Amino acid sequence: MAKVKTVYVCTECGGQSPKWQGQCPHCNSWNTLVESIPVTDPSSGAGNRYAGLTAARGVMRLDRVDPVDAGRIPSGLPEFDRVLGGGFVPGAVVLLGGDPGIGKSTLLLQALQKVGDQHSVLYVTGEESPEQVSARARRLKVDGSKIALLAEIQLEKILASLRDEKPLVAVIDSIQTLWSEALNSAPGSVAQVRECAAQLTRLAKAGGPAIVLVGHVTKEGAIAGPRVLEHIVDTVLYFEGDSGSSFRLIRAIKNRFGAVNELGVFAMTEMGLREVSNPSALFLSHSGDPVPGSCVTVTQEGTRPLCVEIQALLDEAHAPNPKRLTVGLETNRLAMLLAVLHRHAGIACFDQDVFVNAVAGVKISEPAADLAVLLAMVSSLRGKPLPAGLVVFGEVGLAGEVRPVQRGQERLKEAAKLGFTKALVPRANMTRQGVEGIQAIPVDRIDKAVDWLREHAL
Repeated sequence: MAKVKTVYVCTECGGQSPKWQGQCPHCNSWNTLVESIPVTDPSSGAGNRYAGLTAARGVMRLDRVDPVDAGRIPSGLPEFDRVLGGGFVPGAVVLLGGDPGIGKSTLLLQALQKVGDQHSVLYVTGEESPEQVSARARRLKVDGSKIALLAEIQLEKILASLRDEKPLVAVIDSIQTLWSEALNSAPGSVAQVRECAAQLTRLAKAGGPAIVLVGHVTKEGAIAGPRVLEHIVDTVLYFEGDSGSSFRLIRAIKNRFGAVNELGVFAMTEMGLREVSNPSALFLSHSGDPVPGSCVTVTQEGTRPLCVEIQALLDEAHAPNPKRLTVGLETNRLAMLLAVLHRHAGIACFDQDVFVNAVAGVKISEPAADLAVLLAMVSSLRGKPLPAGLVVFGEVGLAGEVRPVQRGQERLKEAAKLGFTKALVPRANMTRQGVEGIQAIPVDRIDKAVDWLREHAL
């Protein structure tokens, strides 16, 4: 194979240089030049690595294009299918990231076994030997006769095997270990990761298999490598979990074939990953009597409502600067809620250390948990528990108003299904028919919510 000419591209300004330099000659930024393959005229072939990932058909009218409903390939794991949007899509590329040892390879081996019952599959391992993969499969009781295995890290050989074997689903474990002979840089470098991902994506889009790329993550939890990876692929999934817990969460950040922010829940056992049929039960306390500082809210993860317990602890501060610590929620939003509580409900916490936690390692990014966080803090400060069977949700504004949230009815139905009998909700989320089995109590301001608690619990 003829050597492809490479250039060095600045990640800051995009300027090109024929050789590596410590400083970009175009924008004077330091250590920003990375090896890359130039994008040239489409007729040149080798240089056109990233252009045209989908086949060009010329200009056409949109109303004359017939939509095609992509057929799904079920993974055999309903929780995984939920996050994927219904299963694998032929020709789609999925990027799965997660911490080392979180269970990425275990999940994919179990899924490939299920898919292998009906279709051909290929597992490409670049980090482990075939013997290591076989040992894991035996431990998980995975039938290895249904899975084709390739231990290779050279991109060109992997592409040739994919064309020869023609699997319907292929797993590349991992993208950081691959290297292309078209580049001089080492495996795992920005240029190699980008080039290998682009080549695999081109194969998938040209009638190839559904490809799952396993990616490493950085210390901050983001997928390592160039950000362009997340733009090239069709679906980006993150596999999360606390090292001290057996539960694993798989979350969709991007999905061209389904809803984003979907959540799948698994439990890691000696026999591999087991799906959790009732995720809300994981995030609720199993203690019998209500305790101060605990409040249950209903958060929305994609199309799934989840009941999550919010715990708050307020303790007298013994330092000039009281601590503000959150786990699973935004720290900056906690500071805002404390200011709202003081200004609009007359409850000051400036002399208190404040700790707020969403149990079981779940991360809440939506503001629907605001009201539950505030009431949990009030409960902890007064040392009295909230009423039994109470669930709370609602966004709190800077003016002290309780704002409505999306899918209020679905949240109430999930709470009623788990046995909750009362719900403190925004007034705008009230409906005429209500939800059977649960009493919805409307509030429109934070001071009204605190007054209701004083009368019924505090």
